Amino acid sequence: MNAMPLVIIAVVFFALAYRFYFSFIAAKVAVLNDSRNTPSQRLYDGQNYYPTNKWILFGHHFAAIAGAGPLVGPVLAAQFGYFPGYLWMLLGAVLAGSVHDFIILTASVRHDGKSIAEIAKAEIGKYSGYTTSISVMIILIISLAGLGLVVINALAESSWGTFTIAATIPISMIMGLWMFKIRKGKTAEATLFGVIALSLCVILGRYIPGSALAPWFTFDRKTLTILLAGYGFLASALPVWMLLSPRDYLSSIMKISVIGMLAAGIIIVSPGLKMPAFTSYVNGGGPIIPGTLFPYLFITIACGAISGFHSLVSSGTTPKMIMKESEIKAIAAGSMLIEGTVSILALIAATSMFPLDYFQINVSPEKFQSILPQLHAMGFYTSDLKNLANAVGEKIAGRTGGAVSLAVGMAHIFSAIPGLRSLMSYWYHFAIMFEALFILTTIDAGTRIARFVLQETIGKVYKPFGRTNWLPGNLISSLIIVFTWGYFIYTGTVTTIWPMFGTANQLLAAIALAIGTSYIINTGKIKYAFVTIIPMLFITAVTFTAGFENISNIYFPELLAGKTEVLGIVNIGLTVLIMVCAMIIFTDAVPKWIKAAKAKQTAFNLKEK
Repeated sequence: MNAMPLVIIAVVFFALAYRFYFSFIAAKVAVLNDSRNTPSQRLYDGQNYYPTNKWILFGHHFAAIAGAGPLVGPVLAAQFGYFPGYLWMLLGAVLAGSVHDFIILTASVRHDGKSIAEIAKAEIGKYSGYTTSISVMIILIISLAGLGLVVINALAESSWGTFTIAATIPISMIMGLWMFKIRKGKTAEATLFGVIALSLCVILGRYIPGSALAPWFTFDRKTLTILLAGYGFLASALPVWMLLSPRDYLSSIMKISVIGMLAAGIIIVSPGLKMPAFTSYVNGGGPIIPGTLFPYLFITIACGAISGFHSLVSSGTTPKMIMKESEIKAIAAGSMLIEGTVSILALIAATSMFPLDYFQINVSPEKFQSILPQLHAMGFYTSDLKNLANAVGEKIAGRTGGAVSLAVGMAHIFSAIPGLRSLMSYWYHFAIMFEALFILTTIDAGTRIARFVLQETIGKVYKPFGRTNWLPGNLISSLIIVFTWGYFIYTGTVTTIWPMFGTANQLLAAIALAIGTSYIINTGKIKYAFVTIIPMLFITAVTFTAGFENISNIYFPELLAGKTEVLGIVNIGLTVLIMVCAMIIFTDAVPKWIKAAKAKQTAFNLKEK
């Protein structure tokens, strides 16, 4: 199967959806109006509420939402074949993900940039508000652990990749000082500096391995976890203009550039998809994702179609920075549709490899040997892994988590362009940097958002803690957040963390869609509530099924095993708790929807008389 028809169909479908469906939502459902002052103008504080240029904010928002999910999820789900994931991303990004992001960002802008928990309290009731706060905090920590684990697995023992990623921190801080303090508003100058500096770091990073500097940038998994937590703390505690906003802006430039390069590479090379449309693992028993196609496809591809984490960004940093309501369409729907495109390109890059190589990278060497007869039975005999490893200059077998196999797939496509074969090691490490940038921008924004939620919650008990610009509260809450998600990364694996991350993330999406439905109904647009109710029902069915299967098939066996007993207890407890939280919110919201529908029907009947 050639990849080009899949790319063309996706680009055309997304473009038409943006032009027509989301114009309809902007005009009829959200009713965007630039005459309203946004929170960034009314509540300006120079730190969190800060009017930001549309395209810089687009960059921040896209960088914040596009983490590991759109890259790693499709790669892991490729074990089912290329077609199920492709179809879910194509339809889900339009009918679920973009709608979810659009409505929540609109609601937060209309609620002074408040968090999704505060929106739930205002639109549904105080019990839903408190319950949402609890579920958001748990889900955020699990999500950040899932995203962070991918970075750790990609950068472990890789001095080239670690050097390049570390360099983005001082580069971004210089950009922030330049754009916001030294040469205020001179975005082009800062952009030029950032792009050139980062490109040089990628090139010069080639000489780090084997040099005297290599030990300074070569870390094992445990050490990298601690360093990543330290970075998350800085990104959460420092003013938004100093590190978070410029780094996300720089990352988004690199992300979109690489996406364009990958799209161009696919057009030039026109790779064939070597993975079949469906594999026998759709019935379960897969070595990467152990469950069946339903529900595990829909929680594994956690961001390429819909992601609850997006609701936290859409009710966290972005609504505090947006200048005009009309920009919501481009920032929310535009970012999500681009993310859907990224996911499809990632799927193509991974499935253009020989299936035997794909599985050999994504499972441990011991497991690979045990499943080799199954793979041979599916007709997978051809391998080019040895040549690929030599070309990229890294050991790639058994590098689980999806990031390495995606980087190899991308590098393979780039190196197939005439004249670029000898540069495959550069392409591979460039792809690793690209993936790590994608993920880190979600971790820094997510940690800051979690800090906001924690401060809001504690602020109900101790008022000063609720002020986001109060330094002691800022530091204490940031420390609590990074410690908790750091603990999960330090003690977990992709097999245990990713299913919980996917389930928790998608359950948050269902909660956000319920809150969005309440917002639509409360603004008198009940006839348009179907835009959120339909995806909410589907995502709820998926996540509750996945939650029960995770408990019975993954976490309960952990509980019975002596070494992982504590981890099993924690995983079962958190899964049950977030499912209970979701049920409380649904049972609080649905009767109010029914009451509103009856009131509208009564008013219509009186009018007819």
